Amino acid sequence: MMGSYEGRTDVSEFDVEERWPELFADLSERDRKAVRASLVAIWHEGWEPNREDVKNLTDRARGAIDKAEYQRRAHEAARRRVSDVRG
Repeated sequence: MMGSYEGRTDVSEFDVEERWPELFADLSERDRKAVRASLVAIWHEGWEPNREDVKNLTDRARGAIDKAEYQRRAHEAARRRVSDVRG
């Protein structure tokens, strides 16, 4: 989803860990860095951080959900957002 973050390159502005520290609490340092790198990459493409997306990725990284559940959640969120945009 494009928005106010589009085109930003200053990673110091990327504050998902400060916004939702509880989502990162149980991650190893390696997993935390991998999640952050994934989120920063899509943030550079215009994605706006939201708790639902961050929770889905951190749940996957910690092993709380499998790949199929991650994909189901992501597809459900995408369908809901498209529906919201279309009205």
